[in-house]
Amino acid sequence: MSDLPPPWYEPSERAGLRIWHGFATARVMVALAVLLLQLLVHLMGQDLHPTFIALCVVYLGATLFVRIAMHPRSSETPLSRLWVPTIGTDLIAFSAMQMLQPGGMNYTPLLGLPVLMAAVLGTRRTALATTAAVTLLLLAEVCVSWLRSNNPLAAQFAQAGLTGTGYFLVTFLVHPVAARLAREENLAREGQQSALVQAQVNEVVIASLGDGVLVLDDHDNVRAANPAARVLLDQAVKVALPFSLAGSPAWRPLVELARRTFAQGAGGDALTADVALEYEGSGPRRLHLRARLTPPRDFSATQLCVMFLEDQRESEARLRTEKLAAMGRMSAAVAHEIRNPLAAIVQANQLLDEELTDPSQKRLAQMVRQNAQRLARITEEVLDVSRAQQQFHFDAATIALDDTAGAVCLDWHVQAGKGCSLQFVPGAPRLSVEFDGDHLRRILINLLDNALRYISSHDDALQVRTWTTPSQALLEVWSDGAPLEPTVAERLFEPFFSSDSRSSGLGLYICRELCDRHGAAIGYRRIERPTSRGMLAGNAFTLAFRPFAVTPATLPFDTIAP
Repeated sequence: MSDLPPPWYEPSERAGLRIWHGFATARVMVALAVLLLQLLVHLMGQDLHPTFIALCVVYLGATLFVRIAMHPRSSETPLSRLWVPTIGTDLIAFSAMQMLQPGGMNYTPLLGLPVLMAAVLGTRRTALATTAAVTLLLLAEVCVSWLRSNNPLAAQFAQAGLTGTGYFLVTFLVHPVAARLAREENLAREGQQSALVQAQVNEVVIASLGDGVLVLDDHDNVRAANPAARVLLDQAVKVALPFSLAGSPAWRPLVELARRTFAQGAGGDALTADVALEYEGSGPRRLHLRARLTPPRDFSATQLCVMFLEDQRESEARLRTEKLAAMGRMSAAVAHEIRNPLAAIVQANQLLDEELTDPSQKRLAQMVRQNAQRLARITEEVLDVSRAQQQFHFDAATIALDDTAGAVCLDWHVQAGKGCSLQFVPGAPRLSVEFDGDHLRRILINLLDNALRYISSHDDALQVRTWTTPSQALLEVWSDGAPLEPTVAERLFEPFFSSDSRSSGLGLYICRELCDRHGAAIGYRRIERPTSRGMLAGNAFTLAFRPFAVTPATLPFDTIAP
């Protein structure tokens, strides 16, 4: 037999507590039965023995107190604290009943209760000690009877020895069984706890998946669905589990794939399908489906179909993003390698131009210079994209919006915009924003360079203005160019996209990346602005900065003239 106590008394172990409560209740019932038996005997004509009745009442009170107020603690050895109020009390009470009993009744069979209780709930040592104590009490009772009668009681001694031997056999048989059941229960509880933890982890993981996950039975009922699957199923967002896929015609492709999966069985490969779910009031939703059956655990287990739903638009968007990232890395490497030879070409062309006198040759040198400068700009834009993607954190900087924007407009007009008129309309003279000054300069120069290609020759064809709302500061670059085509407007901020063959398609993409790094936003819209020709529609690129602080600022000018 194992010397380890069965850990019955953990508060969470309901089976162990039931056994303890069962024994405690049995003791109360035995005490109550003995007392009622004495009352019944009295009704049948036998006199009551006051001492015996008092003993029965005290024993009943003791058992009730243990049943109601006492229970084992998980931190103690079983019965270490409760041996005296339970088994010890039973031994004393039953022995006293046998000695004080007024008639010819035998109360020694009641000693089997503490023996059984010690064998089930105690350690091996406790169980053997209790059984030995019961055996000695039986022998002592026979000795007392022998001394009183002074007659040989060999049969009674043999009976006491035989009863004690039987109790020892019960102890040797019951205690190992109880200990093994306790170990099995602990193992089952550990397995249940592990399964619960695994189920909770699986639930969290599945809920956070970007792809939809459905679990279906063979009657087309959805047993489980993560949030992504509910979104892809549209109406199912408001439907409680379980629900039937047969309830909507739009889900018919899912039902067909599930039935094919069940028909194939668990031994086959996962089935896939590309389907389009048609919902009323919206376009088709293209999905890529994968389905397979759960492996069978036994012959009676119900197999389920696990179906994964992937939105093809999102997968195509991820693929495009990965391709653009790879293209960006490659372009940055190529641009870095081109920059040094290009600088040598520009320098050599400049030295050659100084020696040329023929006008035709001069024009050729100028063409070389212009195209080299264009290549240099494209190279710098590609490298700017690479730098913007690598810089995720910038030092916090606060700049006066009107001062910074006005200075950039003035510098741009002096260097690149001499042939046009630029109006700067400040509307936030005392406001500052959290933004890097060099990055704001880069954004403004890109927007002004783009607008310069499409504006008219009027004095107010190009305007830069700032203003505020209760929660934002805004900066706008407006030009009177022709409206953009819808397909072009949708892809303005994509890298390498441009409607002009002379552009690299990286300027607006760099603007958006820099705005994202600072928590700002940039957008395009077609709006009307006041001009000398009246209200005129034009193309506006607007920057919205995050909440700002008030600081003093001054402006050296209001309008930049040609």
